[in-house]
Amino acid sequence: MPSSSVPTCLRWVGDAAGHLELLDQTLLPTRLEWIECHDVDAVVEAIKSLRVRGAPAIGIAGAYGLAVAAGEAARSGLEADAARAHVLARAEELACARPTAVNLRWAVERAVATLEPLAADAPAAGLGATLLAEARAIHEEDRRLCAAIGRHGAAILPAGNILTHCNTGALATGGDGTALAVVTTAWEQGRRFEVFADETRPLFQGARLTAWELVHRGIPVTVLVDAAAGHLLKTGRIAACIVGADRITANGDTANKIGTYALAVLAAAHGVPFFVAAPSSTFDLALASGDEIPIEERAAAEVLAPLGVPAAPEGAKAFNPAFDVTPARLIRAIITERGVIEPVTQEGIATVLQK
Repeated sequence: MPSSSVPTCLRWVGDAAGHLELLDQTLLPTRLEWIECHDVDAVVEAIKSLRVRGAPAIGIAGAYGLAVAAGEAARSGLEADAARAHVLARAEELACARPTAVNLRWAVERAVATLEPLAADAPAAGLGATLLAEARAIHEEDRRLCAAIGRHGAAILPAGNILTHCNTGALATGGDGTALAVVTTAWEQGRRFEVFADETRPLFQGARLTAWELVHRGIPVTVLVDAAAGHLLKTGRIAACIVGADRITANGDTANKIGTYALAVLAAAHGVPFFVAAPSSTFDLALASGDEIPIEERAAAEVLAPLGVPAAPEGAKAFNPAFDVTPARLIRAIITERGVIEPVTQEGIATVLQK
């Protein structure tokens, strides 16, 4: 379970007629506020605007969003057929809220599949109870997966300081995190080190979120601008880089927050091992390589006026891909809840995922 000082990023309130609450991560680290989602539009908006973010977390939010959809149908008095159609339509809206992270569609489709055995005349309340049970199961599974990733990763993490990118902790998952769970597990085992966190522009998830989590856990953290990573690696102060993932293809190519590819190239140039930590649900084996991963492009304002502060002249354009793809050849190992994939090959991935 996450530390008592680091709150979970999402929670369900009440029974099947209840609602989803999301920690608004756009306000961190200065304000801690929860958003009540009583309709699917609120869930979709929260996912798109990064109020809830991180591949596992948005998958869990999507699953809970289906229970919210069933609640909409129940409150509207829809008959069984119409209620089911409403949920299925909302499911597609949820699955499409962000295109790169595969966990979102995976979780939504898994939850939808639980409706198939139900009778055609199952009322909206019955759909809601079934969907809520599955969302809770996905949430609980993610807690266990995070713990397993932490154990597997801590066992292979070299001694010394760690460099990470973006946020991969309790704020991005249903448990302690993916890459950050490796870090916190190693710390809990008694190992001592310093974590260097790329600020992760343009939205500063490393500075705002990762540093916030580590401070609350009592782990030393130093924030650096993304462009300083190469210099830091050159100094020899970093023993390993570790990041999360939003989608991993059959050959091990990995999509993650923009800037990850550059960090992997720099790590390789300086002989520093580069690790990826992600649950098995992040693998998309239908895609042969990273060339097939859709890359989300976000609003120009995030670059031209980061955090609402104008940083470029009027009339300038922006290039703002949210993710990039790191080729498998730059990744020392992929850490999953089922074990460690090393070396990263298509055969190795298939073997570990079949466990």
